[in-house]
Amino acid sequence: MSVYLLAKINIHDRKTYGKYESGFLEVFAKFNGSLLTVAEDPEVLEGSWPVTRTVLIEFPTKEEALQWYQSAEYQLLMQYRLDASSADVVLLGGLPS
Repeated sequence: MSVYLLAKINIHDRKTYGKYESGFLEVFAKFNGSLLTVAEDPEVLEGSWPVTRTVLIEFPTKEEALQWYQSAEYQLLMQYRLDASSADVVLLGGLPS
């Protein structure tokens, strides 16, 4: 069953965050995920969305999502994101088809 990783990110240092961005796709491509959207200005239909970036990623399974997130390569790269932003990141299970 598919799972989705949703990240709500507030970027406060674009230069350092750029280092994260420049290595992201190379690391991500080694895993079985699909980058569904990266949005800087989503259309808010209700409430507020006070973040500078929203990311939605799909993985075939929870195990594959965690393999990517916990991989040594991503953990090393993630340090740039942690230094340059604050984020809320959740893993959501998909519905059975």
